[in-house]
Amino acid sequence: MKYRKVTKKKSGDGAEPRSQYAALPWRSGEGLEILLLTSRDTRRWVIPKGWPMKGRKPHATAAIEALQEAGLLGKIEKKKLGSYHYRKRLKNGAALLLRVDVFPLRVVRQRKSWPEKDQRVTEWFTAEKAAELVHEPELSELIKAFEAVILRGR
Repeated sequence: MKYRKVTKKKSGDGAEPRSQYAALPWRSGEGLEILLLTSRDTRRWVIPKGWPMKGRKPHATAAIEALQEAGLLGKIEKKKLGSYHYRKRLKNGAALLLRVDVFPLRVVRQRKSWPEKDQRVTEWFTAEKAAELVHEPELSELIKAFEAVILRGR
């Protein structure tokens, strides 16, 4: 299933960052676990994220990205957990500043097959380990803050 991206003018120096929406996939068993997946280009550990989709609310976009990138199904929160920033390297070498709004996704199950299965690796980690593995300091802090909320019983 293809969704049309909502495009905005590319931000230059001093401009507002462009927006993306992400899911923070989690489950609880013997403690809080966070699912990370590898990016297609750099193979770094990331969370499912993508561009805004016309006619879709941010949390719905995040849930769709989690399904497409990691085969995840579950309950997505409508209220964002927070945001983090990163620079996306474009094919022409330029860097684009992005702000990613993150929505918790309580994972019920992972499908056996999904669109990007052969392009990524997915793995469950403790929240502590997931916070260490992601490269963006603000995302690491969001994971740690989310763990504290879960441990308090939400």
